[in-house]
Amino acid sequence: MDVEQLDQILLGGAVVLLVAVIAVRLSGRLGLPSLLIYLGMGLLLGESGPGHIHFEDAQIAHALGFAALVIILTEGGLTTRWNEVRPVMPLGLVLATAGVAISVGVVACIAHYILGLDWQIAVLIGAVTSPTDAAAVFSVLRRVPIRPRLRGALEAESGLNDAPTVLLVTLVSTGATAEHGWLYFTGLVAYELIVGALFGFVIGWISVGLIRRVALGSAGLYPLAVVSLAIISYAGGTVLLHVSGFAAVYVTSLVLGRAELPHRMATRSFVDGLAWLAQIGLFVMLGLLASPGRIGLNDVLIALVIGIAVTVVGRFLAVLVSATPFKVPWREQAFISWAGLRGAVPIVLATIPLAEQVPQATRIFDIVFVLVLLFTLLQGPSLPWLAKKLRVLDENASFEVEIDVAPLESLGADMLQVHVPSESRLAGVEVGELRLPAGVSVSLIIRDDKTFVPERRTVLRAGDALLVVAPSPLREQTARRLRAISRAGRLAGWFGERGRESY
Repeated sequence: MDVEQLDQILLGGAVVLLVAVIAVRLSGRLGLPSLLIYLGMGLLLGESGPGHIHFEDAQIAHALGFAALVIILTEGGLTTRWNEVRPVMPLGLVLATAGVAISVGVVACIAHYILGLDWQIAVLIGAVTSPTDAAAVFSVLRRVPIRPRLRGALEAESGLNDAPTVLLVTLVSTGATAEHGWLYFTGLVAYELIVGALFGFVIGWISVGLIRRVALGSAGLYPLAVVSLAIISYAGGTVLLHVSGFAAVYVTSLVLGRAELPHRMATRSFVDGLAWLAQIGLFVMLGLLASPGRIGLNDVLIALVIGIAVTVVGRFLAVLVSATPFKVPWREQAFISWAGLRGAVPIVLATIPLAEQVPQATRIFDIVFVLVLLFTLLQGPSLPWLAKKLRVLDENASFEVEIDVAPLESLGADMLQVHVPSESRLAGVEVGELRLPAGVSVSLIIRDDKTFVPERRTVLRAGDALLVVAPSPLREQTARRLRAISRAGRLAGWFGERGRESY
């Protein structure tokens, strides 16, 4: 490839990226995961569309798909609220393991006995279509104000269920399950998940201490350090310990996201943009890999049957068995069942049989591609309506106060940059009523593009930006206090950090 070809690729890629970024607004208004638009762009650019780009390398698609999932899981872990995920982590783990196993079994039986597919193909289709997609779940559910434990359970499940399904699809595609048996597979899944999660926790714990103690030369280096550490968690777990890198990177990101790191908001913004880039590239690439010309009516009908089997029957039974022991009300079970969105993950998993040259792998890919398109189009827009009908909306939902930290090493202090969201209960509170720890002060307020030094009687307003200076040992206590008031108002000291909300 010469410079002229590189220039052409850069021009085309930049145009596609710009169109994809603008399309995010359209997908948000329609309540659809943006993957549908990006897959459509890939189809238009592909060999069957006006772009006429020929791409059929399953090995490259497989590798790049996994790389994109690592970035998406990193962003998901960093932006997940730990206080929502922690109480429901056991439920999310059961959904990601036992729930996936039930769904795979149901779909495989329907595919074999009703559709007459070979057992290997039936199990592969069940394994590929059963996991929920982190990108789809994160992008849709964070626009729907559902109860925190519901959102936490769905996000935890989507972050953890990649590991067992990747392993299952790989073993079935290579024929290892027939050689070693299901007992071997169960033990291997348990080892990879448990050790992978522990490895991720250790890397996350070490990373937090490292980032806090090392003063980097520029604020822009902190996001790069966080992403590098997350990738080390994935690659280190996979290469060194042969455990689930997906479980490791998600847990590492959860630990990093929970910690009060320097330039936290800047890091999240950077990783959020990186995740969007990964999603756009992933979905466009998968659209290029698909070929509408080879998809027949029979494949569409099979996709419909499999979609109903996995979305209605398999998912319902999986949630019923997994959530009942945790005494989850039926309304919440119904919402969890319908909110198990499929997205890029099933399509990426479908590239594994392609890369392993499994018989009928191309047909599996086409069926999964059609299934994802049809059922994402059906499920995504219906979630706000269903949440309202099932009465699982969080009526007291308020936006989390945004706190960023900039280190002031020479003073042994930190400057907290606090933004007051429109629905935060910080609005209306006087500075003196914040009751911040001794030695902490609100040094500046930015309001309507004007700055001023506040007094004790100054009343905070929605949209204010506060600069709070705190000694480093009091930084976390100060941040907790501000979040408490944001949730519960000036009486937060009576009700605790979480205020009146139930997690």
